[in-house]
Amino acid sequence: MLPRSGSTRPTRCDPLNLRGESPALTMLAVASLVHVVVGMSGGRALDRSPRPSLRGTVALVALSLLADVDVVAFRLGIPYSAPFGHRGATHSIAFAMLAGAAAAALLAREGRWSFSRIALVACLVAISHPLLDAMTDGGLGVALLWPFSNARFFAPWRPIPVAPIGARMLSTRGLHVLWIEAIGSLPLLAWAVWPRARRAIRGSGTTDS
Repeated sequence: MLPRSGSTRPTRCDPLNLRGESPALTMLAVASLVHVVVGMSGGRALDRSPRPSLRGTVALVALSLLADVDVVAFRLGIPYSAPFGHRGATHSIAFAMLAGAAAAALLAREGRWSFSRIALVACLVAISHPLLDAMTDGGLGVALLWPFSNARFFAPWRPIPVAPIGARMLSTRGLHVLWIEAIGSLPLLAWAVWPRARRAIRGSGTTDS
């Protein structure tokens, strides 16, 4: 990861415009398709049974998007570059680990998986969000090292186009971004939704009591 140098002004998008958008449109701008696919894949990795847990998959999809809860900062007038601005604290490694552990504690109550298994999958899903955001070509970098540092980081390779803000997500460019994400995440999506083979039933026939 490379620290962002120079000006802290975001590129290719103006976060101030978010203050004029509805919360629903704001969330549309940040609910990236690729994050959702990662969450679905986490559900597949967690539960390999023919009938996977819907609750587990939904929880991991929500976890994959949790980092973007910080968009409320725009509504509150918190600067983008502030520690609790967008791509700040909630996009850190520390937050991802805490969120993953919390999700694991909740899902472990179902009794279907061990805490360690859930924690591993959940933490990987959570940390995927800031790492993917660091691969976008706009905005500010992500504060991976918060609370130890508020430095923003970008990945050396940034192939993911940044999504437009608010209602502009429905513009030609916004739909183009969604199309690129759909193509890029298609293999992972196919694996996540591919029908699971039913386990062979041991033994043949039934016995009468």
